[in-house]
Amino acid sequence: MTTLLDRFLRYVKIDTRADAHSESYPSSKKQLDLSRLLQEECQSLGLTDVQMNEFGIVTATVPATAGCSAPAIAFFAHVDTSPEFTGTNVNPQVRENYDGSDIPLKEGRVIRVADSPELAALKGGTIITTDGTTLLGADDKSGIAIIMTAAEKLLNADFPHGPVKVCFTCDEEIGHGTDHIDLAALDCICGYTLDGDGTGKIDTETFSADMAKVTIRGINIHPSIGKGKMVNAIRYMAQFLDRLPRESDSPETTEDRQGFLHPYHMTGTVAETSVEIILRDFETDKLKSYAELLHQIAHELKAREPRLEIDIQIIEQYRNMREGLAKEPRALEKAVSALEALGQNPELSIIRGGTDGSVLTAKGLPTPNLSSGQHNPHSPLEWASLEEMEEAVEVVVQLAKLWGTEHE
Repeated sequence: MTTLLDRFLRYVKIDTRADAHSESYPSSKKQLDLSRLLQEECQSLGLTDVQMNEFGIVTATVPATAGCSAPAIAFFAHVDTSPEFTGTNVNPQVRENYDGSDIPLKEGRVIRVADSPELAALKGGTIITTDGTTLLGADDKSGIAIIMTAAEKLLNADFPHGPVKVCFTCDEEIGHGTDHIDLAALDCICGYTLDGDGTGKIDTETFSADMAKVTIRGINIHPSIGKGKMVNAIRYMAQFLDRLPRESDSPETTEDRQGFLHPYHMTGTVAETSVEIILRDFETDKLKSYAELLHQIAHELKAREPRLEIDIQIIEQYRNMREGLAKEPRALEKAVSALEALGQNPELSIIRGGTDGSVLTAKGLPTPNLSSGQHNPHSPLEWASLEEMEEAVEVVVQLAKLWGTEHE
């Protein structure tokens, strides 16, 4: 058997960084490198119905055991990594028998125990980090490695289980992970994403999320004759951003169930400047309030300078999975039971972000999110715990076992 660690290290070395500004799908063709590898691995393991569609989505099935009529369930993870930091030439560092201290990386970066207190409980275990120059990609290649390892175990299981589907998506990090999943063909009663941090957590709520693209158009003219004629879009965008809340409703000042507006990417010239702002809240209606605030700011600026053109485009991304999970309550009940059967204390948690499960649930497939041993995502300080990933493998296997006693 290929070990969990071997798989994980092989996957993270493949650059699969998503591109939020691409018009193709997947947004970066290099994601297909990992998709093709996963397709080959599923075939070599002996999974059935192995497919990679034209969009790079890989699906396969662990067949039901003989005589078992339990419903099919699915496990999901995404191949892409965040566009917020480079994933080129990832050089993972395997730290066996971790001593419990701060972890120095290259370029003066340090993973500090004070900032990652969960490290204290992992002393003596195996910690995988970046070298400090890239992100690691445990978000979500830890999930992929967990699912592949669990699938191999289930092929040799000595207990009855129904069909177990695996699905690896592209472009989750930019909100398009489920765009090309055929749920009718998948034909499952529920799903689980392996895309959560740490261990023992079941994410039952996510943010609801929209993205706003604000474009300000001014008037450019040679600065030597600019008096009374130039309308500098950059300066007005600075004023626009300065009017956004800072002491509240920003990532820097919020936690738990508080939402925020977060400008995260800006390009521009004197003639035209654009900024992308993500809108997040656990209550979907609050997103409308954020959008209204953006339009109010635009109105104020245009009142001061009528020659400005300000365009605000609101793009829906995903929604809180809370309501959708009620469609199939066993999805959550089985996750809790699986953790308890393994001696863990399940933590029903909220995630200040989203997963493919957010959209899958909204589309009608209840899909909670489970821990996958990853920490500090989207950062060169990212790290993963091998022991937590091993625990997640057992959770997947236990879920298949528990669902194997059910009927639709």
